[in-house]
Amino acid sequence: MKRLDHYWYRQNPVAWLLLPLSLLFCSVAMLRRYCYLNGWLARGGVSLPVVVVGNISVGGTGKTPLIIGLCDYLRQHGFKPGVISRGYGATTCGEHDVAAQDDASIAGDEPLLIKRRTGCPVVIGRDRVAAARKLVAEHDCDVVLSDDGMQHYRLRRDIEIAVVDSDRRFGNGFCLPAGPLRETQARLGTVDIVVYHGDINADYHFSLEFEHAVNLLSGETKPISAFCSARVHAVAGIGHPQRFFEQLREQGLSVIEHAFPDHHRFIADDIVFADRLPVLMTEKDAVKCAQLQTDREPERALDDCWYVPAKARLSSRLGPHLVELIRQRR
Repeated sequence: MKRLDHYWYRQNPVAWLLLPLSLLFCSVAMLRRYCYLNGWLARGGVSLPVVVVGNISVGGTGKTPLIIGLCDYLRQHGFKPGVISRGYGATTCGEHDVAAQDDASIAGDEPLLIKRRTGCPVVIGRDRVAAARKLVAEHDCDVVLSDDGMQHYRLRRDIEIAVVDSDRRFGNGFCLPAGPLRETQARLGTVDIVVYHGDINADYHFSLEFEHAVNLLSGETKPISAFCSARVHAVAGIGHPQRFFEQLREQGLSVIEHAFPDHHRFIADDIVFADRLPVLMTEKDAVKCAQLQTDREPERALDDCWYVPAKARLSSRLGPHLVELIRQRR
């Protein structure tokens, strides 16, 4: 049976059948935002500038690597950023201060990846207002980045960055459940920066670069070109797995695709194959796979599994413009 999101990126009878529900969803979303912005529903915040990095669509647009890239840029320019996130898939209750040694089941895969890659303080919690307050109270930060949360209007924000996937863009243009949109495209006209993932012609954009692969167990590194001599299994449990597969192909690799749902909880059989070809995966997936055990030759089963760190290359205008906005709104 096809998943609902199969119908989101084309006009088809299923999408049209669900259109009345989409109109209701859009109306409720607009009313809810209006109530928060006009003070009919209470909002909360912190004393520091809050930058929300989100999107108006469901599925992967590259927010997490962009957050990592923005944290690195801000630190290079004298800021001390901290990050809050819902922590999708985390088993902890309330607000949790993510540690680099946490398991992904405790912290969630994306917050743990952000923590390990940036070293910045990261606090997770379904209540982003409470998470932001814990972050500010317990860490020496001067700017708060919210990983997702554009529709979490209870959190006051100073700057909104909307991320758009240049490949899939807005799908069929419908809101949930007929299409992938959480809000209508008109919402982009109200944000401070629209950042396009992959569209180098846009004023504000970023792209992901793969330079090397890291062994899941030993930490050994190899250039991506080292995997061009044979076929490889490519594993991705992210919002848009096809982008990962295509980027590997663009670097000359022959890929056997294994796509999983976003935030998939991996088991060993998902990444262990009888042909013993190398396995490449995203870094987000690797934080969940490093401790997997298998009954099939456990000392060897994972020794040819590698993850590919993605580095966000920011357009020349993006970083300076964000810095300018933060300084204006301090």
